[in-house]
Amino acid sequence: MGEDIESPNFILMEAKPKRRTVTENGDTGEDLVLATLIGNGDDVGPLVRHAFEMGRPEPLVHQLKNVVRKKEAEIEDLCKTHYEEFIVAVDELRGVLVDAEELKSDLASDNFRLQEVGTALLVKLEALLESYAIKKNVTEAIKMSKICVQVLDLCLKCNNYVSECNFYPALKTMDLIERNYLKLIPVKVLKLIIERRIPVIKSHVEKKVCSQFNEWLVHIRSSAKAIGQTAIGFTASVRQKEEETLERQRKAEEQNVGGLGELAYTLDVEDLEQDSVLRFDLTPLYRAYHIHTILGVPERFRDYYYSNRTLQLKSDLQISSTQPFVESYQTYLAQIAGYFIVEDRVVRTAGGFLTADQVDTMWETAIANIVSVLENQFCTMDSPTHLLLVKDYVTLFGTTLRQYGYEVSPVIDALDKSRDRYHELLLEESRQQIVTAISNDGYQQMLIKKESDYESNVLSFNLQTSDIMPAFTYIAPFSSMVPDVCRIIRSYIKGSVDYLTYGVNTSFFNVVKKYLDKILIDVLNEVILNTISNNGIGVSQAMQIAANISFLEKACDYFLRHAAQLCGIPSRSVERPQAGLSAKVVLKTSRDEAYLALLNVVNTKLDEFMNLAENVNWTTEETPQGVHEFINEVVIYLETVMSTAQQILPMDALYKVGVGALEHISNSIVSAFLNEGIKRFNANAVSAINNDLRVIETFADDRYQLTGLSEIYKEGSFRSYLVEARQLVNLLSSSQPENFMNPVIRERNYNTLDYKKVATICDKFKDSADGIFGSLASRNTKQTAKKKSMDMLKKRLKDFN
Repeated sequence: MGEDIESPNFILMEAKPKRRTVTENGDTGEDLVLATLIGNGDDVGPLVRHAFEMGRPEPLVHQLKNVVRKKEAEIEDLCKTHYEEFIVAVDELRGVLVDAEELKSDLASDNFRLQEVGTALLVKLEALLESYAIKKNVTEAIKMSKICVQVLDLCLKCNNYVSECNFYPALKTMDLIERNYLKLIPVKVLKLIIERRIPVIKSHVEKKVCSQFNEWLVHIRSSAKAIGQTAIGFTASVRQKEEETLERQRKAEEQNVGGLGELAYTLDVEDLEQDSVLRFDLTPLYRAYHIHTILGVPERFRDYYYSNRTLQLKSDLQISSTQPFVESYQTYLAQIAGYFIVEDRVVRTAGGFLTADQVDTMWETAIANIVSVLENQFCTMDSPTHLLLVKDYVTLFGTTLRQYGYEVSPVIDALDKSRDRYHELLLEESRQQIVTAISNDGYQQMLIKKESDYESNVLSFNLQTSDIMPAFTYIAPFSSMVPDVCRIIRSYIKGSVDYLTYGVNTSFFNVVKKYLDKILIDVLNEVILNTISNNGIGVSQAMQIAANISFLEKACDYFLRHAAQLCGIPSRSVERPQAGLSAKVVLKTSRDEAYLALLNVVNTKLDEFMNLAENVNWTTEETPQGVHEFINEVVIYLETVMSTAQQILPMDALYKVGVGALEHISNSIVSAFLNEGIKRFNANAVSAINNDLRVIETFADDRYQLTGLSEIYKEGSFRSYLVEARQLVNLLSSSQPENFMNPVIRERNYNTLDYKKVATICDKFKDSADGIFGSLASRNTKQTAKKKSMDMLKKRLKDFN
């Protein structure tokens, strides 16, 4: 029973009475609510708090007092109801006290016996507890020792890694010590030493890594030139193969044979070769960046790398002051190319170590410097070959870096701006070569002794006059100057195309055509005209120059086709008449100038031969029986000129030469009669001139037939260009010269004669008393009918004028 009373469950049950509702007469509703809450054991705190918050605690206190009085009344009623039961309980409690005394005695006896037995056990227990404490201490010591051993072992490994320059495992080991062991080290001295040594070792590792990285910086800079040269070399190889393939394709297309498959195959193989060969080691950079990342200072290392590489770039952008640029440009550009190929690899493989914006900033600096250097150097260069070499390498440089994503348009634009400068140099160089070729020309028809020479000097420039291969030794109608100039022009075209290729404009044929016209008009034509205007030029020279111009004019079509071929333009597109060169028209004009020069030389020589004012006796008393001696020389000279012209000049030029010479002879005869130095002449002089003119007319008819010109120019024979002299001589020899005033007769027989000239000449026609109009036997002074007619003509001409 005692156990039941002391049981916690019993107490709990008694402590929490059943919920009930208290209802008594006279209680207010609030009292009932409050009594119910207290009776049920609910919390009245909120009511109290609410009363005080409302500032009316007195009603609540009054209600609580009512509840207290009511509870006291309930207790009193309860005690009265259970009084007898309470007496019984007290009696039972007294019995319990007796039993408790007996139990206490038994417990004391049992306790004594227990203490006797437990004393020995307590001694053993203390010994056991002491043993347990020692064991715990030993276990703890072993655990601590193991930790220290592990830490010291890691420290030893770290030292070995550092000594072997294996910095990554050394840092990982230190990180392991810091993260997993440092807080667990039980020995304060050891812990303090390790804590002090870790920053020292990290600093040492950082210095060593930076030292190795600096060595790599030096190495990669020294390797940049080789990297750039290798990359540019691959680009050049690919370009060459593309050009060879396109050339084979072009030839195949001309022969209606396809060649596209070979093109694609060749390019794919080349790309694979480049990717497999272009290698360089970035491991030191990766290692250094990774170690600095482990050290927690990646930004510092990135800044260190960027600043050092920027300094290297500034140094690389300085051109050599000890070498001419034409000797150092490849090294200069290859170094820069290698630099940015390395930077591209770093951006793509170093995992955000270097940003694209940083590389773009460096590239913008480099490209501005390169453009400035190129523009300055191009302005000072005086050799088109040097400028072309630099341009070719610059385009290879640009193509190479474009493959790595760099914007190279400013460099290509700089090359395009130097286009005129290059062509000025090329034009001047070609001018000197053309001047030399023309100056060294012997103006002799070219002798070609073998087929290979014919192909290289004639066929290669489309200068052949027939599609049939001639017999050798072959005498070409042009001199050696023509193929020499053609080779110079061809080389000029090649140089022009080479410079414009891989430039800003992919279609540049019209530009090449413009520069081709420029050299043909401003250089070749100008040199030829200067040669023509030279006073020392001879007939053979003038004739050969005229012939040469004809073939140069013909070669213009070859030049245009060759330029189109080099530009990748179909030949049919330049075969249209409107697509021709302007120089062709200019050369045709120059050819006419050459013909005029030739005629001037021929006419000058004819004037030397004839010189009628001095070589003719204008007042001779003897009737001439033959021709003047100088006429034979004139005929021989004309024969030589016409024969040579027939071999060299085309038929139209031959015709012009014959017509010009004969017309000049006619004009010379008329001019002789008009010469102020000749005051008078007689019929004998006219008769002598008539004999000379007949010889010239006979020569004219013969050459007109023998040269085949009669079949081409049927209405304009050579004789027709002697008509003015013939009509004048006929008039002076006529028995009725006054018929000149008859319009019908004049139109039929004297239509080329001018009134004033005839009047002047007739005034000089004065036969002496012993002249031909008188009787040679009797030498009388009787006027003849012819003299009367002449006098009448003079009078009528005087009246007419």
